[in-house]
Amino acid sequence: MEIGKASDLEEIGEVLGRAFADDPVMEWMMPRAADRPRMFVALARYMHDVVEVARDGSGAVTGAALWDPPGFTPDLETGGPALLEVMGDRVAYGMRLEEVFAEHRPKEPHWYLAQIGTDPAVQGTGVGGALLRSGLALCAGLPVYLESSKETNIPIYERFGFAVTEEIKLPDGPAVWGMLRPAVL
Repeated sequence: MEIGKASDLEEIGEVLGRAFADDPVMEWMMPRAADRPRMFVALARYMHDVVEVARDGSGAVTGAALWDPPGFTPDLETGGPALLEVMGDRVAYGMRLEEVFAEHRPKEPHWYLAQIGTDPAVQGTGVGGALLRSGLALCAGLPVYLESSKETNIPIYERFGFAVTEEIKLPDGPAVWGMLRPAVL
């Protein structure tokens, strides 16, 4: 397995689409699973700063993680229309999701793990852990925050030093768990 920077956003979108196929937040926000890969492409292209991928021996993408450093501002001028095109009337759900999440994020400078996912065919083989370790290495010296959209994933993040800070209830939607990892030097 190789961890590196993104080069093929379409392949990343497909992998994240499969990784989040049964995700409660994705089901709430984008009920049509077929639309999600293009949404992930737009998110990776315009809305997040660091896109890391895991590749297998043949070079195929097996997982991806989207990160934002402290102070990062997404490209809303280009990304907004791109997301509207992909999400249609569901963009209102994405905007509400972002508003709710922003209210709960730490106020102090921190790295943000927006999405991390692996192809279901490699889940449980260490690909996600390798992606997470690689990203956390970038974050040395600062806290890291994420929202876990599945309660079953909380123990995985806890093994990497994250702790639940609160349960966040989305309007007419599922619960999400805010998690913080203190700064590690």
